[in-house]
Amino acid sequence: MSDNIASTAASTEASVLFATHTTQSGHVIGEMTLNSPKSLNALSIDMCQLMSAKLTQWQNDSKVVAVLLRGSGDKAFCAGGDIRKLYDSMLDNPPMPNPYATDFFGSEYALYRQMHFYGKPIILWGNGIIMGGGMGLMAACSHRIVTETTKFAMPEISIGLFPDASGSWFLQRMPAKTGLFLGLTGALCNGSDAKFASLAEYALPSSQYQQVIDTLAAAAWEDAPASSALYSQAHRVAHHSLAELERSANAADNADVVFKPSKLAEHWASIQTLMVSGGLTEIDARLQDDAALAEIDPNFAEDSWTQRALATYRAGCPVTAALTYELFHRVKDLSLEQILYVEANVAVHCANNPDFKEGVRALLIDKDKNPKWSRTLQHCLSQEGRAYINSHFDNPYPKGEHIFQEWLSFECKGSLMAQNLTHEAQS
Repeated sequence: MSDNIASTAASTEASVLFATHTTQSGHVIGEMTLNSPKSLNALSIDMCQLMSAKLTQWQNDSKVVAVLLRGSGDKAFCAGGDIRKLYDSMLDNPPMPNPYATDFFGSEYALYRQMHFYGKPIILWGNGIIMGGGMGLMAACSHRIVTETTKFAMPEISIGLFPDASGSWFLQRMPAKTGLFLGLTGALCNGSDAKFASLAEYALPSSQYQQVIDTLAAAAWEDAPASSALYSQAHRVAHHSLAELERSANAADNADVVFKPSKLAEHWASIQTLMVSGGLTEIDARLQDDAALAEIDPNFAEDSWTQRALATYRAGCPVTAALTYELFHRVKDLSLEQILYVEANVAVHCANNPDFKEGVRALLIDKDKNPKWSRTLQHCLSQEGRAYINSHFDNPYPKGEHIFQEWLSFECKGSLMAQNLTHEAQS
């Protein structure tokens, strides 16, 4: 049985719909639906704040044992952030830091942090397109379901941003340096890739969302007060239920449902060889040269999947490539909260620097697909260029202040400064 519990949920204008599903044990499964199908459920400030408030409410309700998260429509879970409003704010020549960028990235990153440390299972229905901000939501969920329609990517190199939305955290955790390859190339992946890359645990046909609800409703849940034992119990119940559903789906005759094999699994050895072939100068030289890639593996070089990723990289923003590489190597030993702190600095700087604005203009506004990037990669790797890249790590807020100031202890902030990952900008 489904009971609507949000006063605005009946309206198609609400950016997030909330509902509950009563279980046979008398508990409740909360459901959050991103509700902007025309924008492919692009993540907005309003969405982040609504979800955060509802998660807090459900966290404090012992009858709520788990949360389901999905997107409305069949095309996408969430295709990224609502960067059109961010672009509009950049046109106004805002002061540094851009106030709208502060609100946007602040609400987005605060939601990711809340989800990562949430005391109850958050189950993702990862159907359709998942990109950018949607990837941040995916990474923050405790149980992730993909379908045969799942398509995910971190395509920021095409818009002059960087793999944000906690990308610096989850790309690190993919095997064999595949995360660095995805960050640099924006390669488009599928549900099988998500399981290989530790971004999903379960694969189900896209027609089985109702079966997910029914299975969770039939599970043997217990009340969920704030205790580690029952925290673990709820996660075990969720995992057992979803794993059984996946096994049943695999045993059933779903001849019309085809899960394409993982390109990451097929090419991981070649990707690793490429990503450890030297610094960014050497990696770039190979990414720009089909013959050099063929020396690694002709099948990898000639695969249409690889060729599409190479085309994206070659047309992409050099500053993004430099930031992606720098972040991947410089935050590898940091906690999630430290990484979000650093990413917030980089993102706000990108919102005041030229490439992000130019990339959005070329791809989404004028749609001429002919961005004029501010720098070449060679310039980014020069002494002056490296200083420019490093400036993105400066704290853009007044000395001693930061939007996530309360997240980090004095020791954590000292660790970031010691690694030259954040410091006060020189006035």
